[in-house]
Amino acid sequence: MSKSQTRSPEAELGLLDATMIGMGAMIGAGIFVLTGLAAEIAGPAAILVFALNGVVTAFTGLSYAELAASIPKSGGGYAFVREIFDDFASFIMGWMLWFAYMIAGALYALGFAPNFLELLHVYGVVPPPDEVGAVAVPVIDTALPPAFLLAFIAVLGLVALNAVSTAASGSVETIFTMIKVSILVVFVAFGFASPMFSGAEFQPLFPDGSGAAAVLPAMGLTFIAFEGYDLITTVTEEVQNPRENIPKAIFISLAVTVVVYLAVVTVAIGTLGAEGLADAGEAGIATAATSFMPTGLPIIQNGGALIVFGAVFSTLTALNAVVIASSRVAFSMGREGQLLPSIGQIHHRYGTPFVAILASAIVMLGSVALPTQSAGNMSSLFFLLSFIIVNVAVIRLRRERPNMNRPYEMPFYPAPPIIGIVLNLILTGVLVEFLLRTDPLALALSVAWILLGAVVYLALKRVKQQSDREQATAASEITPEAED
Repeated sequence: MSKSQTRSPEAELGLLDATMIGMGAMIGAGIFVLTGLAAEIAGPAAILVFALNGVVTAFTGLSYAELAASIPKSGGGYAFVREIFDDFASFIMGWMLWFAYMIAGALYALGFAPNFLELLHVYGVVPPPDEVGAVAVPVIDTALPPAFLLAFIAVLGLVALNAVSTAASGSVETIFTMIKVSILVVFVAFGFASPMFSGAEFQPLFPDGSGAAAVLPAMGLTFIAFEGYDLITTVTEEVQNPRENIPKAIFISLAVTVVVYLAVVTVAIGTLGAEGLADAGEAGIATAATSFMPTGLPIIQNGGALIVFGAVFSTLTALNAVVIASSRVAFSMGREGQLLPSIGQIHHRYGTPFVAILASAIVMLGSVALPTQSAGNMSSLFFLLSFIIVNVAVIRLRRERPNMNRPYEMPFYPAPPIIGIVLNLILTGVLVEFLLRTDPLALALSVAWILLGAVVYLALKRVKQQSDREQATAASEITPEAED
């Protein structure tokens, strides 16, 4: 029997699981490491930065919700574009999304490593992470840098889980996301009750010199923290009653994430002050927690340790979410004949896109070698471009198929997608300008990946045409048997 076959995945995920995939991706390491960056650029207006990014995201979220309800296919933005654009445009969309998710996965895996080492250090298992030169691998006579070793272990573990069971990976995502959200709720509760917060000073709102102009660049650099709700649409066919549950999951995950972000950023600035938060940098949230949370807590020793726990679970849930998403984009492309056919098949035993998961994992592990900052910037750029295209897609679908069944229709159409296009274009321009000044490598790698995609598209198209010709020739050479 064949190990895989062409069929649809089984619908094993409920509304809660779908919602947690979105929240698991959005409430990742970003809230822990980007808060300090936002405060450094925009001062106390960092609160406004996260609020405005939530508004910008909501416009595109409406487009995703309508398209997912109208086109209940796995693959997210790729599936929508494939429905109404030509072959090449849809291939490039899928090619960008696939790589963006895999890059994000590599970054989450690398982010997991130092946080996990810090967690072990809290309990005296290992020295401080900056003193750990290498982690020896038992049996194998070698030593690997801890970040790479732990990143590989995290990716391989979650890939194995996803390969054998969609339901299990969804359950893990749900449990881990609930844990990290609970940790952030505890942080916020202690923060609001702290005497430090009672004397919080949020004025002047904008930093001296740049004023309100600082908000826009801060939005562009922290927008990645709101990327994740789109992952929900990559597993549409694996969600029960997707036409109803996918839009609900998008809206719930966005709403909860925005509330959590605003509460966390408000507490961090209200206790440390914008300057103190900026000085703490990536450790800003942990520093804030240490400053106002009591010590000697059960299991968790102090506030800093609690945030380390949260960071570990955040990176794992975000990594699991992009393992799911990247493989479903690849699966959808393979099923549509735009990648190798084996990638678009479902395993006969596990009911998962087994080959797509393995292919995505290989590229994800290879992406670990990319410069971290450039990889993150590439991911942000590709996501912003994909959001623009999705907003264009919903407008085009309304025009070309006005009578299509749309279980969910966005309010005030066409304002939301038009506003979404404009705002995402502005943020894309801000990001490109920033990259030209600070990270031209990210732009060069982005262009190189798209050009590689064009080459792959032409090569696969030629192979398919050759195969079709050979089949036609073989069919024409078959001589019918003579009748008796």
